[in-house]
Amino acid sequence: MTDGGSPPSLVAARAVTVRIGPHELLSRVDVAVGRGEIVSLIGPNGAGKTTLLRALLGVLEPTEGAIWRAQGLVVGYVPQRFHLDPVLPLTVERFLTVRLAPPRGALDAALAEVGAAQLRRAPMHELSGGEFQRALLARALLRRPDLLMLDEPGQGLDFSGQLELYRLIEQIRDRHGCGVLLVSHDLHIVMAATDRVVCLNRHVCCSGLPEAVSRHPEYMALFGPGAAAGLAVYAHAHDHAHDLAGEVVPQDTPAATVAEDAPPAEGARHAG
Repeated sequence: MTDGGSPPSLVAARAVTVRIGPHELLSRVDVAVGRGEIVSLIGPNGAGKTTLLRALLGVLEPTEGAIWRAQGLVVGYVPQRFHLDPVLPLTVERFLTVRLAPPRGALDAALAEVGAAQLRRAPMHELSGGEFQRALLARALLRRPDLLMLDEPGQGLDFSGQLELYRLIEQIRDRHGCGVLLVSHDLHIVMAATDRVVCLNRHVCCSGLPEAVSRHPEYMALFGPGAAAGLAVYAHAHDHAHDLAGEVVPQDTPAATVAEDAPPAEGARHAG
């Protein structure tokens, strides 16, 4: 399955609606993730981000619509919350091998890749927030996934820790060519590492290139008129400029003209 000019999809939701009792948690949501791309799913608390992830994973059956997965798809999943009983003397090594039998050398390789080689024999309950997230990511990598699904992986980390983690995720994508669906509530943090953004508030408000989404009226309505102001620090330096659709425009084009003339339907698609 393909989605416009995007890479062939690994997983896709088509017009997915989820209702639980009288509550509609998702309404006609479309989203797809292709191999080798990082898609960030952003939105406020209660927007349905985790619900959508559960539907894509097959844990939750949509009320309406359909979920498509590539044949033989292997998913590495990092949940938003993972509670371990501190009474259990579980080392990182033991945690990584619960219900898994990685080949020789795979465990060391996974820990080294996430920068946690020194933690192999450390007790899980003594890890810092950043170390714990790296252990979870190493376990996901042991599955040799085609697709990583990460639900708020930067939760509990400070600003610099989050930036470091997202750089690591980008490096993993580059090394393995896997797709990544990254859930966050903060475009400021994920912008530098993501290829495409889907802004969700029970329905898809807008989607497209990160800089385009940051200036979309629906995004600003959710996060406030100053939401895009802090994003400039993450923009890449070029000898040219982009309009809101991501198209190259002459550097001397007035900024107001670029912002006002570019149709959001290309770079940042609006979905009712």
